[in-house]
Amino acid sequence: MSITATPVTTVPEEPASQGQGRWIQDWRPEDPVFWAEKGERVARRNLLYSILSEHIGFSVWSMWSVLVLFLGPAYGFDAADKFLLTCVPTLVGSVLRLPYTFAVAKFGGRNWTVFSAALLLVPVGLGALVLEPGVSLGTLLLVASVAGVGGGNFASSMANINAFYPERRKGWALGLNAGGGNLGVAAVQLIGLLVLATAGKDHPRVVLAIYVPLIVLAALGAWWKMDNLAQAKNDKRAMRRVCRDPHTWIMSLLYIGTFGSFIGFGFAFGQVLQVQFKADFDTPIKAAYLTFLGPLLGSLIRPVGGLLADRVGGAKVTFVNFIAMAGSAGIVLLASAQQSLPLFLAGFIALFVFSGLGNGSTYKMIPAIFRAKAAAQVMHGADLEAAGDEARRLSSALIGVAGAIGAFGGVLVNLAFRQSFLETGNGNLAYVAFLAFYAVCFAVTWTVYLRPSSHRLVGV
Repeated sequence: MSITATPVTTVPEEPASQGQGRWIQDWRPEDPVFWAEKGERVARRNLLYSILSEHIGFSVWSMWSVLVLFLGPAYGFDAADKFLLTCVPTLVGSVLRLPYTFAVAKFGGRNWTVFSAALLLVPVGLGALVLEPGVSLGTLLLVASVAGVGGGNFASSMANINAFYPERRKGWALGLNAGGGNLGVAAVQLIGLLVLATAGKDHPRVVLAIYVPLIVLAALGAWWKMDNLAQAKNDKRAMRRVCRDPHTWIMSLLYIGTFGSFIGFGFAFGQVLQVQFKADFDTPIKAAYLTFLGPLLGSLIRPVGGLLADRVGGAKVTFVNFIAMAGSAGIVLLASAQQSLPLFLAGFIALFVFSGLGNGSTYKMIPAIFRAKAAAQVMHGADLEAAGDEARRLSSALIGVAGAIGAFGGVLVNLAFRQSFLETGNGNLAYVAFLAFYAVCFAVTWTVYLRPSSHRLVGV
């Protein structure tokens, strides 16, 4: 989804607003004078509150990865049931990413951030209402699915910030926005650990209660401090074009391998530890001590993947990264077969780290693909400015599509774990599946973007 702004010629004393809705009528981030005098300050303020809202959205989206640790024998759910409870919010969140991207231009970035942040009160409130022994699995699945609204926040937040920043600063701004959001997965798991260590395993509602004021703070902050861009618009033509481009589906496959792995492992890790190593993690708090570490490291290293891609090329970083992910999955498989907890933890933490690194490098590949196509068009006589503008619009559209499809990888991860534990009592089948998928990903990366060929896109 592309959000573009139409330049105008005058420089106002302040970005012009309309009424009480804080609609900015004049926004020219590519104008150096406008950006230095007015634009950067406004963009930075919107970025700050966007990160806050997206961070809490990620926390609510992944909240059931923590709440399942509280569902002890009194609830009567087995491991397969709990993997379903972490699967459904992932699925709903991935589906919502596309409409959430459209919503920014239709309703305004500020307005939609306020609404989407306030909407997070619904899954939190429903969870507090039903979460007690005796509740049916169907009821919990319905409530958990509503938490998927938090997954949509990423798409609308990225689309909104994309419109505020000039091309030369988009990578930095979107990297901060995405990394701050991803940290919400680790944050909710740290809060879960705190509650388990203090209130105990019989009080999951405390986790939900902690997030109520944070959600209200995010919504009020967006209401008071953020802005709508009147010139932002949805580029439906770019979306249609990009959906016909083979690179869209190739990059979506690769993003399933990176972001899908990150969010899927983030949802499943605590459960995997409790089921795979029952003797070592016989209480929820023991698993909670470790579950936050992987998502934390994966979130923090995401910008590094982008920086490496800037230096040596996104395809090269992604290719090596998938080899490392396959190797890490192999270590986890070996550790599982030998029941070696230290080796298992080392392999799984490596999976988190490399999935975070790959998040950054695959996102960097997307604009590089369309820049390479634009360069080829210019060599054949196309207008330089028009080709560059088209490349930017198609890149934005592909980021929206890949973000939605990539999140669906989290569903596949949890389904793979569920089926593996149902059939064998351990996660070995899932680890074999992950290893095979990462092998496909590095083979595809090499074949399409690195293998010497007259048809290869140069500079990806």
